[in-house]
Order: sequence, then structure tokens, then C-alpha cells
Amino acid sequence: MSPLSLDGPLVTTDWLAERLHHPDLVVLDAGVGQYRSTGPRIPGARAFDIDGELSDPSSPLPHTMPGPEAFTRALRGLGVHDRSTVVVYDSAGIYSSARAWWMLRAMGFDRAAVLDGGLPAWTAAGLPCESAPPSAAPAGTFTAKPRAGLLVDRTAVVGALADPATAVLDARSRERYAGTVEEPRPGLRRGHIPGSANLPFADLQTGGRMRPAGELRTLLAAAAAGRERLVLSCGSGVTACVLALGADLAGYRDVAVYDGSWSEWGLPSGLPAEPGPADR
Repeated sequence: MSPLSLDGPLVTTDWLAERLHHPDLVVLDAGVGQYRSTGPRIPGARAFDIDGELSDPSSPLPHTMPGPEAFTRALRGLGVHDRSTVVVYDSAGIYSSARAWWMLRAMGFDRAAVLDGGLPAWTAAGLPCESAPPSAAPAGTFTAKPRAGLLVDRTAVVGALADPATAVLDARSRERYAGTVEEPRPGLRRGHIPGSANLPFADLQTGGRMRPAGELRTLLAAAAAGRERLVLSCGSGVTACVLALGADLAGYRDVAVYDGSWSEWGLPSGLPAEPGPADR
């Protein structure tokens, strides 16, 4: 059987269906929170558990990137080899699957792609699903090789805000960015990082699929005011990765995701937030 090759960070349902039983393919269900797939799944898919072992248990923040040793252990447990080709999906279309893809990239693994349209597109195409738990995978040989700068902390965000060549983009909804609704996580302030711009992750999609590269470029360029370096934020570092996926498709090459995102910045602290209480 010929080796698998990827043309980019997205694959179609047809591409996946034709290669579903390839020995080098690993399919991972990256559902998270309300979008966690508890029903039918793509045959052979294994759970990339962003709510569990693939989140740093020592961090008080949700969905924090685990260290390289823990990440290596988890991916080997999922049967991923260094030679594997990984396709990730979720049951919302494209939501947390982009986070899994970005985590793999941050750990030095480029043979990964997101299923465009996710499980809804798969089932709409009449492709097979299964409900039985997957059989245990033979241990893989994956080894994390962390790349600096793909996931950044709040200190880097402060630096980015002072850099005229960098745009900080917030992937949350317009209402959350504006602070006109309460945050879904208790204890967080309303509003956004001063100096950031809003580009809701859903704007990069149509019908649960990513928009064409030209449209993505137009949306991102407008939000970033033409700046080519992007630092991306959201609620907990998940949907910021949808922007990262869109940026990759649009040709951006200097992109980082703020891992703590509003779950960290929005905590009561000395970090500034807009609008302030008097502005609401």
C-alpha cells in the first residue's frame, strides 16, 4: 500500500473514506465539552481527550497543553507512530478538532489534518459509523519534539500588544468580546484584552466547513489590519486554533495561540480588560 500524503491541514470526507483502512492512518475524535461525541463515531476512531489526559492536570486553567512527556505517553497510547498520518474530527463540524491539530503541530508533528465538516459532514455523506468502543491500540512510537512559540503565555501577549507588526485576535463571539454577556466560566470578568481585535471563529466557516483560502485571507487581513504576525486568543485556547487553522490555509506563517486565553486573562487580576465595569 502506498504511503499516505497530505496536501494541507484539511481533508475531505471522500479523502478519509478512501483511506480509512490504511495501516498508517490514525483517526482521532477530539470532541470537547458539549461537542464531545458520545454517540456514533467514525470507524476505528480513538478519543483525543482534551478534557482529560490531553490537558495539563497541574494547571488550574482548562485545556492547558500538557508537557512533552505526558503528550508522548498519551499519543503512544492512542497508537500514533512518528510515521502515522493523523486525521482529527469533532461532532460540531470544526471546533475542538483544530485544537488537537494545533497541539500536534506544537509538539513537532506535521502529519496531521482536520476533517473538514467533521462528523456532521461524514454522516451527511452516508458514510459508515460505529458505536462500540474502539479496541485498544498497540502502543505507538510517537515522540514529542516541542516547537517554541506556537503556544504562548500572557507575557508574550503583553509583548505582542506592544509590537506594531503583530495583531492579537480574539475568536470568541462578538457579545463575549464586547462584554455584553456573562462569561460561561464562573469568576471571569467580562470583556476583552485591550488592543485585541475580534474575529469570531464561526465567521471562518460556512455550513460547518472552512471557507476558501481567499475568503479566509480577506477576513483575517481585515481583522489584523494587514499585520502578518498573529497571536490568537479565545475562551480557553480551543477556538483560537480554528483561527490558526484558517490562518494556515490563508498563508500566514507566523502564528501563535495564547494557551491560557480569557480563562487566564479574564481572572480578577491586574491585567487590563475592556470594557471596564464603568463602561458596561
